Amino acid sequence: MAVESKSELHLEIAHVLFIDIVGYSKLLTNEQRERLEELNAVVRSTDQFRSANVAGRLVRLTTGDGMALAFFTSPDAPVRCALQIAEGLRNRADLPLRMGIHSGPVDQVSDVNDRPNIAGAGINMAKRVMDCGDAGHILLSKRAADDLAQYPQWREHLHELGPIEVKHGVKLDVVNFYNDQTGNAELPEKFKQIREQTARADRLVLARRRNQIAIGGALILAIVTSVVLSIFFYRSSPKIAPAAIPISDKSIAVLPFENLSKDEENAFFAGGVQDEILSNLAKVADLKVISRTSVMKYKSGPERNLREIAKALGVSHVVEGSVQRVSGRVRVSAQLIDARSDAHVWAEHYDRDFADIFAIQSEIAQRIADQLQVELSEAEKVAIAEQPTTDLVAYAYYTKAKELDSWSNWEGEEKNVNQKVELLEKATQRDPNFAFAYCALAKTQVDLYSMTGDRNHLELAKKAAEAAVRVRPDLGEAHLELARYYFYAGTLTNDYGRAREELAIVRRKLPNNGEALMIEARIGRHENRWAASLANLQKASELDPRNSDIALHLENTYFLMRRYSDYEQLRTKQAASGILDNLTIQSFLADIKLAQGDLVAAQSVLEQVPLDYSPGPLIWGARFTAALYVRDYDAANQVIAATPAKWADFAFGGQFRGGLGSGQCGPTSAEGQVARARGDKQKALAAFAAARKEMEANPADEAKNALYLSKVATLDAGLGKKEEAIREARQAVELLPIAKDSLNGPNLVVNLALVYAWTGERERALEQLEIVATIPNGLTYGDLRFNPCWDDLRGDPRFDKIVAAAKAASR
Repeated sequence: MAVESKSELHLEIAHVLFIDIVGYSKLLTNEQRERLEELNAVVRSTDQFRSANVAGRLVRLTTGDGMALAFFTSPDAPVRCALQIAEGLRNRADLPLRMGIHSGPVDQVSDVNDRPNIAGAGINMAKRVMDCGDAGHILLSKRAADDLAQYPQWREHLHELGPIEVKHGVKLDVVNFYNDQTGNAELPEKFKQIREQTARADRLVLARRRNQIAIGGALILAIVTSVVLSIFFYRSSPKIAPAAIPISDKSIAVLPFENLSKDEENAFFAGGVQDEILSNLAKVADLKVISRTSVMKYKSGPERNLREIAKALGVSHVVEGSVQRVSGRVRVSAQLIDARSDAHVWAEHYDRDFADIFAIQSEIAQRIADQLQVELSEAEKVAIAEQPTTDLVAYAYYTKAKELDSWSNWEGEEKNVNQKVELLEKATQRDPNFAFAYCALAKTQVDLYSMTGDRNHLELAKKAAEAAVRVRPDLGEAHLELARYYFYAGTLTNDYGRAREELAIVRRKLPNNGEALMIEARIGRHENRWAASLANLQKASELDPRNSDIALHLENTYFLMRRYSDYEQLRTKQAASGILDNLTIQSFLADIKLAQGDLVAAQSVLEQVPLDYSPGPLIWGARFTAALYVRDYDAANQVIAATPAKWADFAFGGQFRGGLGSGQCGPTSAEGQVARARGDKQKALAAFAAARKEMEANPADEAKNALYLSKVATLDAGLGKKEEAIREARQAVELLPIAKDSLNGPNLVVNLALVYAWTGERERALEQLEIVATIPNGLTYGDLRFNPCWDDLRGDPRFDKIVAAAKAASR
């Protein structure tokens, strides 16, 4: 009797969803069980799972670190299920998933326990698709995507990645599924590697071709190329994006250390350990070290992708570790990783008395420098070995204050900063020789001065900085805080000499300090060294890519130099990295379009920003300017009325973007400008008179201030006080000419031009506009082209020429 050796295949088309928990193997056994139980609960709660299961049209498999679901229903069942799973785990960063979907033939079989199982190409291919992704990805085979594309609601969310070779040499075409809420829009790591390999191969082929071409006629080619490139770069170089900066082998980011102590108070202590190691390494000139501000985002967690973090920060190596403090003992673990290959270069555990913490921090920094083969000078070795304080209680106050650096919102800032002052004063009272605490106190007082305008805080900053220098004359951080004080004091006197002297010391002591470069760049803008200022800010951004102050001044400098394309690229990059949300990006983009005179694009962008979106004055200024430029005066008045009081003074002044010149002119003067533009003389006079009265309420010492005089002059011009207005505007320019201050001076010349234009002095107005039509921080093309302020000059050929020059100066 013949024996039947194998049952006949019964193939069916299954729509398979393969799910995998990313990083599962790194979890402890009990954590693995908990994660699987949570995943099972979420999957079982989905509509697709329940309906297909009840109908007997679902086969489910466990895969150790995930599961596979084979739907024998509709082709979009796996995607619907995947979306509900992702939504159910949206706030579970500790349960990262990747998912793969494929439709293909499977054979329903029974396993050894007589439970339903499946086999075949359909299930195998779904796993291979999933294996191509990273955390958050929902990937589809081209076959599954083509089926899904038949449904209109899914079509726009399918993004082709192209072909990839997987296990056993099989080639797959993969599609990434994501929308605004779900999925991962980032290119999967495997595809990045393929593109990098392809790019390298292309460069190699291109190099070979170039070598072949270069064999004959090399001298002639060199001469022709030299001439052509000289002309090309002369005309076009500002529009060319800079080449990618190669990542140095001696570049490093020290990521936040994990606090393993049960007492949450020790979280501050863990941050202090990381901060000291980072500060020690930052003193080494032979290293590129990313500043504290930029690494604090990367708190430890299950999804801390070191390779991606290193790429975002522009470094080759990262340091991570943990701190555990129990009674009088402390355990510090640290490891140095080459992020390009995920290779562990060095690791060490320190289990010592708590009093040895500073020695541990210095030793870790020294060992890291040794591993990276960094050349240390004798001065750098001494600096690394120095202890910040001998008082551990004072150190606790200091580290707690440092953890308060992140501000959540403007309303909470002053309270937050005052709390820092209190903690730092306690630290310096405990240890009067604690120089780092004096430095932090000086910076915090400057922050309070910036927020309140109270010059007492500036004097307190000077006192703290001088105390730091007194106890540690060779400390770079102490000289940095003196430089910061002298810069802000210099903005009041227009004298930056002492600030530059202190910065020269800081450059020698702290070669990796981005804030020092930022201060130097800000001085450069006042002193008409715009190119050097931009270079310093770009370098500062490399050292501290997530520092919002540096980013703000870099963006602002691009804008003031009329380099709008660079400004826009930087904003887009910040959006991709999560520094800014999309609505904030739209606000800045509207500003660019207004400056470029593209009113249609500006209004289109603003329409995408909800009217209740109010992160700051910029969006309100853009809305007002757009309405004014298109002569929609009712809309302009509506913006004035809707602008929150805390932003109003800033929204309608600033950089002459629709407002009355420089400074905080306020909503009342803006109402006067709108009334004047629409021809309502009485309302304009009333508004200007009210604004003039508001100005007179300022302290008496403001009367001799150039900005004050300039603002008063524009109001007097609106009131028809010709002689007073011209005298005040000219006096303002004489007090602060462009040659003395190339940042604020142009605003005063703009206001002088406005005064001349409104008082009938057309020729003199045009003379002033010629000065500011093309220089940094002068009038934008959009303002000259569309602002009703300049209507008295329109039709004059000389004015048309000025407008054309402003347009040509924009990049």
